[in-house]
Amino acid sequence: MRHARHHCRTEVVIIGPARSFGQPAPHATPFAETYATEDPVQQTARSLAHELGLPCVSPGAGSVLSLLAAAGSAKAVVEIGTGTGVSGIWLLRGMRPDGVLTTIDVEHEHQRIARRVFQEAGIAPSRTRIISGRALDVLPRLADGAYDLIFVDADTTEFAACTEAALRMLRPGGILIVNGAHAGGRITDPSARDVDTLIVRETVKAIRESEDWIPAVIPSGAGLLAAVKR
Repeated sequence: MRHARHHCRTEVVIIGPARSFGQPAPHATPFAETYATEDPVQQTARSLAHELGLPCVSPGAGSVLSLLAAAGSAKAVVEIGTGTGVSGIWLLRGMRPDGVLTTIDVEHEHQRIARRVFQEAGIAPSRTRIISGRALDVLPRLADGAYDLIFVDADTTEFAACTEAALRMLRPGGILIVNGAHAGGRITDPSARDVDTLIVRETVKAIRESEDWIPAVIPSGAGLLAAVKR
């Protein structure tokens, strides 16, 4: 006996203002930060960064780094700003098991700490390529179209040069992430005209208006400007 064939129809349902779940909640950001958890090695790396007076990504922002690295099945990643290894661990744990993180920092002592942190986290030495030097000197030596993800956690004065280099270095579909998109909470304050805020505004605007990128600002931590290369 032949069964009757039922035709399925796909429908898109949009829930409007009657429900408020789509609106930003007042406590959304604190919840995102407490939702992300760090193990003792990450906590140690964060404590060392604080002792040295180094800013580092928040747990919420770190979890976004790990998520994006995993979503892109990242194998080759560049990090500009090693610090004590906080963001590096988040990136490595989202990358493929055979992935290699190239991390650049001008401070050799910070990288010495990060190397030890990576070791304590159980990360094989072959999975990290630690380069000491100014990013603007190192980036021109890195290959075109060879990377899956580039994370920029540098001085704002280097944002323009780093994002320009990222466009060259990323493969199509690769992800650029720039830390500090909130400009310390000043990004939407029209009276804020300091140099750092102006540079962040220019960077966010340039990425948004470029036909080379598909961007979004993710409000975790200090704000992450994320963009996929077309």
